[in-house]
Amino acid sequence: MAAEIVNPRSDSSTDQDGGAEPLDSFDPAFALHRGGKMAVQATVPIRDKDDLSLAYTPGVARVCTAIAERPELVNDYTWKSSVVAVVTDGTAVLGLGDIGPEASLPVMEGKAILFKQFGGVDAVPIALACTDVDDIIETVVRLAPSFGGVNLEDISAPRCFEIERRLQERLDIPVFHDDQHGTAVVTLAALRNAARLSGREIGQLRAVISGAGAAGVAIARMLIEAGIGDVAVADRKGVVSAGRADLTPVKQELASFTNKAGLSGSLEDALAGADVFIGVSGGTVAEEAVASMAEGAFVFAMANPNPEIHPEVAHKYAAVVATGRSDFPNQINNVLAFPGIFAGALQVRATRITEGMKIAAAEALAAVVGDDLAADYVIPSPFDERVAPAVTAAVAAAARAAGVARR
Repeated sequence: MAAEIVNPRSDSSTDQDGGAEPLDSFDPAFALHRGGKMAVQATVPIRDKDDLSLAYTPGVARVCTAIAERPELVNDYTWKSSVVAVVTDGTAVLGLGDIGPEASLPVMEGKAILFKQFGGVDAVPIALACTDVDDIIETVVRLAPSFGGVNLEDISAPRCFEIERRLQERLDIPVFHDDQHGTAVVTLAALRNAARLSGREIGQLRAVISGAGAAGVAIARMLIEAGIGDVAVADRKGVVSAGRADLTPVKQELASFTNKAGLSGSLEDALAGADVFIGVSGGTVAEEAVASMAEGAFVFAMANPNPEIHPEVAHKYAAVVATGRSDFPNQINNVLAFPGIFAGALQVRATRITEGMKIAAAEALAAVVGDDLAADYVIPSPFDERVAPAVTAAVAAAARAAGVARR
């Protein structure tokens, strides 16, 4: 057995069941998570009574009074304008599904430290013990005075669409569902570079998306906004089209602006002659269907841990292959987008995140690749230090151009 990994936050040699060998002993993930991945750290010293009287009473009362008289000062004299709430109900956590709020916390903590690491943005994980749409909305509205933005995370579709829309209507701070828009931004960036590599414009491409959930719908919207030639979306029952009688309201709307070619039938049927496959659903696509795609096609198979089309298969037929995994080239990873998007929005105290801001983020992300563009490098690494500053600057500029910036 491997030696026990010692964590300074550990205060016990046994787990809570008593007597059993701690999970830390043989799994480094548990060792890393013991005590949590976050802590609160003061930004001002409290060394003596003078510091205490300024940081707390009586000095703090003067600041409180000023904010009461001029509420906008809260952005200058508290952390509100630089902190994001990472909110979940635990119903769609990674590939784990509905595991509840407590079990979602390690993921939400992880999201919060990614905000800080990659965007310099403070974030607080908030796991809610409710799943009703109205309850979630009312809870977040009541929490909102403490935050400069809200990142909705791992909330199942179709509720996530309504929750985001209604929260943005009621709040004057950005509300962003990363499962939708973060995925869409990074996908568009990679697709722009894949098209550039092949000497084509996005308007010349026909895409097929596998999955009509949060990510699939958002990707379709963004590709249409970016001017793609056509895009069809398939769910478990086949291509989403206006002729289907079983569509939810979200899919009815999706059918209204996608699938100009009027395709019907299965995902595999739609892939015949398609230029782009985008997978955000899981499942497996038959090799015969991949072989039926257009010459020089792009395959973005992003299901984790098992891509819808394994890269070994995809490379037989596609000019560019991307996945959601870190052990293959061209990882479509949301961490490339959300830290910079929020950093840019918070920098200018934006009231919302517009479609233009998301498009600007995708274009900035694509531009980071620059002249190094290659089939195995259409999207930068999350550890490329140019990414967050580029996305931040582009989003801030787009917010000002859209008239949603307050400074």
